[in-house]
Amino acid sequence: MTRLLPASARTAVPWKNGGGVTREIAARPEGSGMDDFAWRVSLAEVGADGPFSAFPDVDRTLTVVEGAGMDLTVDGTRQLVDTRYVPRDFRGDVPTDCRLLDGPVVNLNVMWRRGAVAAAPTVAVVRGRLPLRPDTLVVALDGTAELAGATLGPYDALWLGEEAVLHARGRAAVIGWSPSADAPLA
Repeated sequence: MTRLLPASARTAVPWKNGGGVTREIAARPEGSGMDDFAWRVSLAEVGADGPFSAFPDVDRTLTVVEGAGMDLTVDGTRQLVDTRYVPRDFRGDVPTDCRLLDGPVVNLNVMWRRGAVAAAPTVAVVRGRLPLRPDTLVVALDGTAELAGATLGPYDALWLGEEAVLHARGRAAVIGWSPSADAPLA
């Protein structure tokens, strides 16, 4: 089933470590919390330097969508994340510390628990026209995106339950899972 997930319906929730806020876009199973999701997609607001929350047995893809970026130290290795719309993968269960480059940022976070989904999701930021398959989550990042009879504004999302063609007039994140019973929201 195709479901619209409007940005206006999201509530800011404190990070697991209390260092910032996140707005959940979608998670499986529905109603799961920070400690028991199979996968989770959210927008995180990072307003200050500090550590990221630890998520045991979780892998992450982080994409900066607002702001100048961050200087991350992930398990002792420095990773400069200073380009918007470029997905970056890292483990969620290793010490990760953040230093903001020039003020606050907003990150699109995709997290999945190892062994809880058939395969890691694919995260891509696209513009233009793209055919999509079911079990795909689309998040408009800037500009608008049209698909499945809906027009998405910034940070609106749509879970596709059927094949559709995306027309992204700005950038949109496309998050796809291998076909499996673990992925669907419905």
